[in-house]
Amino acid sequence: MQRILKILFYMVLIGYAAITLGPFIWSIITSLKPTSELNTFAVNIKHLTLDNYKMIITKFPFLRWFINSAIVAAIVTFGNMLFNSMAGYALARINFPGRNFLFLLVLALMMIPGQVVMVPTYILLSKLGWVNTYMGLTIPFLTSNFGIFLMRQFFLTIPRELEEAATIDGMSRFGIFFKIVLPLAKPALATQFIFMFTGNWNSFLWPSLLTSSDDMYTLPVGLNSFYGQYYQFWNQVMAGAILLTLPTIVIFLIFQRYFVRGIATTGLK
Repeated sequence: MQRILKILFYMVLIGYAAITLGPFIWSIITSLKPTSELNTFAVNIKHLTLDNYKMIITKFPFLRWFINSAIVAAIVTFGNMLFNSMAGYALARINFPGRNFLFLLVLALMMIPGQVVMVPTYILLSKLGWVNTYMGLTIPFLTSNFGIFLMRQFFLTIPRELEEAATIDGMSRFGIFFKIVLPLAKPALATQFIFMFTGNWNSFLWPSLLTSSDDMYTLPVGLNSFYGQYYQFWNQVMAGAILLTLPTIVIFLIFQRYFVRGIATTGLK
């Protein structure tokens, strides 16, 4: 009986994997097809080509879009890792008036959709002259309520005795934070890194509102303009989608071990 249940379990896993990976594999195959074979379901391995990728990279400012996305994602991600960690540590370890109120405020703000504050934020950035600039794409997103909550929950799991011993040895609060607490928070930092990098790398709505020139487009916005011009050539559209997806897959594969540990130790589901 146990053997039958085990076989059924593996069959369910295989079926789920096929459903999950099927569209991605189809996208890869389509991106390698020549235009003349787009309307056929058959796959001729001998005819698969990288010409679609070459066309996107050479005929469009793909490298510029890629660099813009990398700059924005890197600044926002590392800014969140630093500022969210500092705020989370303060809420977890430092006793100050209004600490519980601020934590409740963080939880309340997590429930507000980002679209609600999008128009006021755009008006403010417009008055500051930050429209179509890196500052407008990065500075408003250097912290996040979810990141603060994530780091606070993780810091609560670190024994206070470590910090008390460091205080007795004469280490300052910043020294304790950067030399003891942050190195122990690698799982939570990796989790935050994956969330923030993936979210900002794939972000479309805000960059599409704030950018107005090709040289400031991020990769999702640039590929969307490409999709509008070449939507009938699905092989080229899929090639652009694969190029957009690859960095996030690489990031997840690198940090997946810490990601699982970070989710487990912060009590998130």
